[in-house]
Amino acid sequence: MKKNKEIIVLEGAYILTLLVIFILPFYTAPEYSIIKNTTSQLGAQNTPNAWIMNLTFVSMGISSIIAGWRYYKGFAFYRLWLILFGISLTLTAFFNHAPVNPEIQYYITEDGWHSYFAFTTGLSFTILAIATAFIVVFKKDKLLAISAGILATVLSILMFEVDQIMGIWQRLIFIISFGWMIRNFRKTETKTL
Repeated sequence: MKKNKEIIVLEGAYILTLLVIFILPFYTAPEYSIIKNTTSQLGAQNTPNAWIMNLTFVSMGISSIIAGWRYYKGFAFYRLWLILFGISLTLTAFFNHAPVNPEIQYYITEDGWHSYFAFTTGLSFTILAIATAFIVVFKKDKLLAISAGILATVLSILMFEVDQIMGIWQRLIFIISFGWMIRNFRKTETKTL
């Protein structure tokens, strides 16, 4: 099966993301911990090399829209959630999280907007993934779509309930969510309208 260019762009952004979320922690604020700090904190205000993580958020947001556009052809409702997901993720790069070090000055309003867009990213992904179960053809694909949506929600809750390993939970969300998107956009058939 020949891959379309859109999937290749998303796969490239995914590989970049994996490299950044596991390597950049060694080149950022000294207080940063890959286990307890989030990827948003890698791109935080007044943080060394934050631009790298923020560029990654932009690449994942835009490439998700590009890769999913063809996949959701004829499904306006799904495209709406895809756009909301991609734009929200992209906007987290422009409205940055508070720094890991609480003594560093930052803009609280910007941090608030970051939280809003991060929440919107998670919510729109969950809705998109679970809704996708209604348009895929095979039961396995339905189960994977529902599982991706549920896992994203459960892991998001765990980020706040077991916050000592918040960084691990969020990295799992990235791996599972974008892994599902790539697999789904590449191999799965949808019902036709």
